[in-house]
Amino acid sequence: MKAFLLVLCSTLIGQSCIPLRVAPSIKDYKISKGKKFKRTLSKRTMFIFEDHKEASHFYNYINTKFQLNDENVYDDIPFLIDGENYFFAFYEIDIPTKVLNLGPTLFSATLNAALSLEDDEGYVGGDDVIRTDNWYLAIEVYSDKEKDCLHEDSFSREPVLNYLRTLKKEYLTTHNYNETVFKN
Repeated sequence: MKAFLLVLCSTLIGQSCIPLRVAPSIKDYKISKGKKFKRTLSKRTMFIFEDHKEASHFYNYINTKFQLNDENVYDDIPFLIDGENYFFAFYEIDIPTKVLNLGPTLFSATLNAALSLEDDEGYVGGDDVIRTDNWYLAIEVYSDKEKDCLHEDSFSREPVLNYLRTLKKEYLTTHNYNETVFKN
């Protein structure tokens, strides 16, 4: 019986991580309604991709590329496609992955039972949940003619998507953002 309990406890400890929330994995980019991706975003359709760079790198990239001098960097950033004026806004989003780690709790309970110790407080604490932050960038595009240029019925969707793909690629491959000024 003791051998069975030892095997059972070892198996439970080895298999004890239970996911509470799993952040989405995006290989290239995703087109989605902002509210569906994260509740705090607007209802507009957004171009979303994972950002593996340090915090505020995209802000610095946009500020340098569009020469905004730290004014209105998050909203109403103007750009041209085929002579048409468009604007975009971006949001840096954090969606954590949370996993409940039962290993320390089970180990403590088993050890206390084996040694006949009383557990005054119980083992419930912050160490039970392992949190990993995942960062995303969500970009919405609008113009004077359309409120949502990424909506599936928008006549400017394809050119805007091409522009955003290029912008994303340039951001992820560029390390010195001053280079982007000379590319324009």
